[in-house]
Amino acid sequence: RLAENGHVFDTASTFDFVLGAGDVIKGWDQGIVGMKVGEKRHLKVPSSLGYGKRGSAPDIPPNADLEFDVTLKSFK
Repeated sequence: RLAENGHVFDTASTFDFVLGAGDVIKGWDQGIVGMKVGEKRHLKVPSSLGYGKRGSAPDIPPNADLEFDVTLKSFK
């Protein structure tokens, strides 16, 4: 969600990616490190580790700080 106003832009319940490969924003690559299966984290991602000046139209404006509630379900 957007930190500024709480607008929810993604409600995915499952999301697969390779950690550290640049598949996701830097805030996720850094924020997921060290998590254990079943662990929950609230990630506060500053714009510089998210979508930065470009944003991600139409839902994420430029320079937006983001927040995510994440549960690590598994490692492969």
